[in-house]
Parts: sequence; structure tokens; C-alpha cells
Amino acid sequence: MQRINLLYVITKLELGGAQKQLLSLIRHLNKEKFHLFLFTAQDGFLLPEALSINGLTIKKSICLERPINPLKDLLALIEIYRFIKKNNIEIVHTHSSKAGILGRWGARLARVKIIVHTVHGWSFNDYQPILVRLFFIWLERLIAHFTDKLIVVSNYDKQKGLYNHIGKENKYSLIHYGIDYTEFGTRGQNIRKELGINTNGLVVCMVSCFKPQKSPQDFIRLAFLVKKVLPDVRFILVGDGILRKKIERLIRKFNLEKQVILTGRRRDIPRILSAIDVFVLTSLWEGLPIAVLEAMASSKPIIATNTGGIGEVIVEGKSGFLVPPGDMLKMSERLAVLLKDKNLRAQMGQNARESLDFNFTLTNMIRKNENLYEGTIKNKGVIYAN
Repeated sequence: MQRINLLYVITKLELGGAQKQLLSLIRHLNKEKFHLFLFTAQDGFLLPEALSINGLTIKKSICLERPINPLKDLLALIEIYRFIKKNNIEIVHTHSSKAGILGRWGARLARVKIIVHTVHGWSFNDYQPILVRLFFIWLERLIAHFTDKLIVVSNYDKQKGLYNHIGKENKYSLIHYGIDYTEFGTRGQNIRKELGINTNGLVVCMVSCFKPQKSPQDFIRLAFLVKKVLPDVRFILVGDGILRKKIERLIRKFNLEKQVILTGRRRDIPRILSAIDVFVLTSLWEGLPIAVLEAMASSKPIIATNTGGIGEVIVEGKSGFLVPPGDMLKMSERLAVLLKDKNLRAQMGQNARESLDFNFTLTNMIRKNENLYEGTIKNKGVIYAN
């Protein structure tokens, strides 16, 4: 078989789970089988990393962006269509909601042979106005008709899609995020010195984009509640985004300047995770956040909101605690229990690490994606002549 022209489309290479997984896939995919292309926005925190990958052709769009903009979205669609035709693209694999819609429409118009989409959480959620939510459900249903495969990262997203009549069950394929375990678990106490944290002090961490989905303000509220009973605990919030100013105002409102550290975006997540005691996540909705998997690989106990596929990897009371979204009082109670019990933290962290099996390895993620491409080619009887 000749090399297959494979195009990935993602809205923006910001520092997020979908973006990190896509770059891992591109980096490790068999270059003898696939000629790889990437269509994305013209800026992004991880764009330099993408540009450094050998054998990858990148198109930086001047029109593709996350906010809905009818004119720019139409122009981005035209850009995608033209790029597909120019490069004789044979498989289009889209990631993220916006790119998933525009990329698959562009592929359809260009008569691409195989169209694949990875659901990193659906484009609709329970926090949207009902008419907006219904519109996106309708749109996902429509586009699913000409999507050959829908990859989900959690069973939750598969069931959510089927419940909303998005595609048939045989279109779905579960491929978990892949973690390179060798990157996690090393000791990095020097990060504490760098951040001005006492070597023996207790540290709680969250890694996320500062956007409504992740509800980072709840992390600040959590710090305020815990400070009342454990005033010396430090809280590290890793990331950045549109909610940063609101977060900073909330820190000042609660007088948490000495308790909370905002690190900004970081590339050394394994180092930071190695130096913390408990990992928390305050998301309102999720697919399956890679930050939780990375914390588990670092042998850290998890306290997270019970949303999306998080409950598929965290066993209540064994590898962590799950609380309802928005319930920071309950989260603070669970967190206090862990912070006061060193042995419990160690046992839960060990359980978390041991619960990650081969399904969550980078090797498995790459293999399953390659098998999906090749299996779809075979099932459709596609013959490539390039």
C-alpha cells in the first residue's frame, strides 16, 4: 500500500488534553504508511511543538478560531476544502467541536473517502440554553450521517451520543487517551523551591484551561473553604485562559494571595505533579480529562467532580473521591480527610497508578488509531492509487 494522505483538523493548539493527544498521535504514527497534514489556527501554545515534528505539513488558518463567527467560519470551511483538494487528502480526522463541524463538512464537500472524528466531549452540554443545546445535537446528528467513525475517549460519551441519536452504535470506537508512564512518577521536589513552597508543606493542584467548562473559580472557593481548617495548605493552579482576571479578583476577595499560586501555562506537568500531595478537578462537564490520567500515573490521589468519564477511572474511596459538580463544600470535606492522613494519600495514590492498565498507554492509543484507519479502508473497499 502506498502512503495515505491523512489530514488532522483541530481548532487551536492550546495546552489541552485533545491537543496533547493529537500531537502524540502525529509524532508516533507510522510515517511509512501515512503522509501527515495538520490544519489549525495560526496561533496556539503548542504550535511550535507541532512545527518541530518531522514529516508533518501544517496549514495555519487565518480564519479558524474558537468563537462562532459566520463569515470567518465560512472562510475557514473554504480553506479546508481547498487544502483537501490541493493535497489529495484521503482521510480526514477531526478533533475538537468547532473543527469537527467545519472539518467534516469540508471533507464531505471535497468527497474525501474516509471521515473520522474524535469526541473530546460533545459540542453540547447541560449548561447551554436549551435551544442552543438542541441546535448542536441536531448538527451532530446531521454530520454523523457522513462520518465513517466516531472515536470516543470514554464510554460516557458513547452513551451520550447514542442517547441523543448521534450515529449508530457500529460507528463508535472507544480509544482511551494514551499516557507515557515513563514521564511520570519521578521526584521533582526542586519545583517546590522554584514556586516558593515549603518542602514539607501540603500542596493541592489543579491543571486546566481557565474556561467555564473547568470552573476554575470553584478551585479558588475550595481553597477558601480548606483554609478555614488547614491554613498552611498551598494551592497550585496550572493553566491560563479567558477567566484569569476573574480568578485573580476572587483570590483577592478571599485574601488567598499567600495560599494560591497561579503558574500560568507549563510544559513541565510531570515535574509539578511529582511535587504535590493531592490532585483535584472542578469541571462542570467532561469527556475524560487527560490531567486526571496524568495525576494517576504520578501516583496521586484524586478528588474530582463526577462528570463525564471520570467515574470510569476513579474508584470511589479507593483511588480518590468523586463529588457532584459545583459542590465545593463536599469537596473541601473530602480534601481535608486526605490532607490529614498521609497513609491514606499514599495508598490511594498507589491504587490510582496501578489501576491504569494497557488501555491507557501511548502504545495502545497509537495502535488502535492505526488499526481503525486500516480497518475502515478495508471495510469500505477503498483502493488508493497515489
